[in-house]
Order: sequence, then C-alpha cells, then structure tokens
Amino acid sequence: MTKKNKIIVVALCFFTVLVLFITPAACASKVEQVEKTDLQKLQESKEYLELINAVFSYVVQNYVDEVDPETLYRGAMEGLLGSLKDPYTTYLDMSQQRSISDTTEGQFGGVGLTITKTDYIEVTNPIEGTPGWKAGIQIGDKIIKIGETDTKDLVLEDAVSLLRGVPGTDVEITVRRGDSMEFNVVLTRALIEVPTVKSGYISEAPGKTAFLRIIEFTPLTSARVQEALDYFIETGFTSLIIDLRDNPGGVLSSVEEVADKFIDNGVIVSTRGRKSYYSDAYYASPELTTMPKNIPIVVLINGGSASASEILAGALKDTRTAYLVGNNTYGKGSVQEPRGLPYEDGMKITIAKYYTPSGANIDKIGIPPDEEVNLPGVSQEQQQIYVDLMNSNKIYDFANSKENITEAEISAFAEELYKDYPLEKTVLRRLIRIYSITGEIFYDLDYDTQLQRAIEIANSKDFYNLLENTKTLLEIEEEKALEEAAKEVTDEAEKSEN
Repeated sequence: MTKKNKIIVVALCFFTVLVLFITPAACASKVEQVEKTDLQKLQESKEYLELINAVFSYVVQNYVDEVDPETLYRGAMEGLLGSLKDPYTTYLDMSQQRSISDTTEGQFGGVGLTITKTDYIEVTNPIEGTPGWKAGIQIGDKIIKIGETDTKDLVLEDAVSLLRGVPGTDVEITVRRGDSMEFNVVLTRALIEVPTVKSGYISEAPGKTAFLRIIEFTPLTSARVQEALDYFIETGFTSLIIDLRDNPGGVLSSVEEVADKFIDNGVIVSTRGRKSYYSDAYYASPELTTMPKNIPIVVLINGGSASASEILAGALKDTRTAYLVGNNTYGKGSVQEPRGLPYEDGMKITIAKYYTPSGANIDKIGIPPDEEVNLPGVSQEQQQIYVDLMNSNKIYDFANSKENITEAEISAFAEELYKDYPLEKTVLRRLIRIYSITGEIFYDLDYDTQLQRAIEIANSKDFYNLLENTKTLLEIEEEKALEEAAKEVTDEAEKSEN
C-alpha cells in the first residue's frame, strides 16, 4: 500500500470512529448526510491529487525542454496556496524560512530589513537599531536596485543574498518611496540581532514617565517586559507609555503572556477556526498580573502595528486598561500556523481569526486610536526637495565630518540645510540625528509628536475620565454598521424621490 493510500485509509478510519460516538437517534439522518458529504470531499480530493500527479509526471517527461522537478514543485505549491486569495497563507521558500529563523533566533551579517517580493523588493519591516533602520528606510519602501542589480526580475532569495554579507562591508540600494521619490542609500552591514524590548525613562517628561517599546513578540518578550516592569516598580514610576508602532507581531502565546501582566480578569483574546481545536480563548489570571493599578497607561500605535501588537492594543483598549494614541493599525486579525516541508522550505496557513475581548475582529479594519495624532512628514509638494536632499549626501558628509555631534550642532546644521531644502525643521533634525548619532536613538521627543501627546495624556489629571469615555472596538464597529445602514436608507429614499 502506498503512503498516500495509507493516509486515506487512516483518515477514513478516524472519521468512522467519530461517527460511532454520535449515538442519539434524532441525529442519525444528519450523521448520514455529514458522512456522505465528507466522503464525497475525500474522494474528490483523491481524484484531484491523482490528476495533479499525472500532470506533473506528463510535464516532466514530455515538455520540449528538460524540466527541473523542484521548479515544478515550488510552482505548484505557490499556486495551490495562492489560490486561496489569502495574503497570509503562503508558500515559504528556503530564503523565507531562513529569514523567519534569523529574526526570531539567530544572528547574521546584513542591513536589518525584512523584505518581500512584489513588483520590486518591498520593505515590510526595518528592524530597530540596524543599518536599514538608522538610514530611515520605512515600511512600504521599495528597493528597486541593490548595487547595479535591478530588483524587478530578482527573486527574493537572490535579493536576500545581495543584502547580506560580512559585517563592516557596504551595500548601496536605490529606494523608491511613494510614486516618485527615489534616492540612493549606502548601508554598512552589521551583525544583526533581533531585539524585542527597549525600556527606560523619558527624562523630559513630568513625574517619572516610563517608556516601554515592544519591537516584536518573540518567546523572550514576556520575560523582557517583566524585567522592565520590575525596574519601573522598584524606581517608582508614575505613568507608562507602551510603544507598539511598527511592531509587525510575532508569537501568539507571547502576546497573551504580556497582556496578562496588565489585565487581571476576563478574556484577553479568543480564536475561532473551522476546526474546533483551533478555537480557543485565553483568559487573564490575577496571579499573573504584575502591573500596579492606578498607573496611567498610554499605548502608541500606527499603520505598522499588526497582528500580535494589535492583539495587545485591542485587549488594553477593550478592557479600558490603556488609552490609545497615534494612527489606525494595520488590520491583521487572523492567526497563521507555520509548517516545515521536506526541502528546507515551508508554508504558513491561516487556521483561525482572533477576536478582542469585546468580540470584535479587526481583520482588514484595524484598531483606531482613541486620539489620532500624526507625525511630521513630507508633503506632496516637498517630495522632490526630499529626494534632492537625500541624493546630495550633505547629511551623510556632515555626519562623517566629526564625532560626538551635539544637539546644538544638529539644530545649526538644520537651519543651514533649510535655506536650500525647505522641509519641516523637525524632519531635518530627525534625518541629521539618524545619520549623526552613534548608537540607538531611544526616543526623539523633538520630532515625535505622537509621543509628546502621549506624555501629556498620561500625566493629565483627566486621564481616567478620558479612559472611561472610550468605546470598545465592538461598540465602534456596531456604530459604524448603524451609520452605514442609515446611509443606505437615506440613499434609497433619495432615489425614490427622484
């Protein structure tokens, strides 16, 4: 008996056992119908598998040129999973598998950019503190050239290989931002270690405002968050800012453990899948809650906050544990299960949707902040000015002209640049800092209007009144549905009158 036939027999036996356990006579007709339907599906699956196998063999043996079976295999996997039209259910080639491993466990020589393949190579996440992040590369930027190599027809694995290399060596990339902004950036490769938590105090803030940035949720995040909380408790913090901006997500169990440190009862997150074993709920445990009560918490979010970071933001919002500031989050409300495959490749498949404590699913919607605040940016009219500045290398030359550049020197140089490149001065100072300051910029209060507002709210006498008047995500969704229904009625009435 072939391996495939064995699998089919085992599946049939397993199904038969399930049916035998359903005994009530009233259910008999339904059981027969379910059995018939599932058997039909199983038979159809068998027929399609045999057809795919036949086509595969025919192409290998008869195509005009010699065919690499591995190429056909990978194409079939991409097509099979791509047919589901789910951006999160994907085939993972060797380089993507390696990238996942690198960013959660290992170290490598590179520039610190998580990338994907669209029409060009697109940045999905610049890892904080790395060369790519320090150079100001943003989520959504497209790398259209690596050195002299155009990336339009470059496969992802080759792009990864070009960006990686010996720490200390340089690689030049051409970046396209938006529709027309293009500029070159020279990145010096470094030993990349994926960070998960950064923490400390904001010295300029009133009281003792603690700052906790969660960069990505890994198996180590919960322990690192607890270390930060222990330090804040020991040193007497009076408010807390949790920064989830540009946090792409990570391990589900990790964010559940982190949320449990702040929420002491009720559901933190629930999942619902087609299979019952993918449906579950994670409840807060009072004994695991370590965050002191009566400490104001403000959470920073933006369009780069996705998946696990949205789970934490949604849980803190729905339970009225924290106030949210920034921009609407990405909107990834599904759970994926990674699976390894025999050729060092793999796949990710969506197995469930998750729901916030109020029962909302934010997939393709995202989480709105309680107060929207935008960062300083570059207007449409200023885009060419930005491009000209980046291509001039003036900031790069200034940064390399001296060591230990002071804030006074940064401000003076920004004033000088403004004469020829009239961008917002906070933007100019931000760019100069990125290139000039050795080491990591923990926070940039001069530029970061979202952080400025978060500090004001966290230290406001009206904080708890603001928090009490916030709406849960389900309430927001229900209000929006009512508004849309009322609009439809109004539109129909106007059509009838006309």
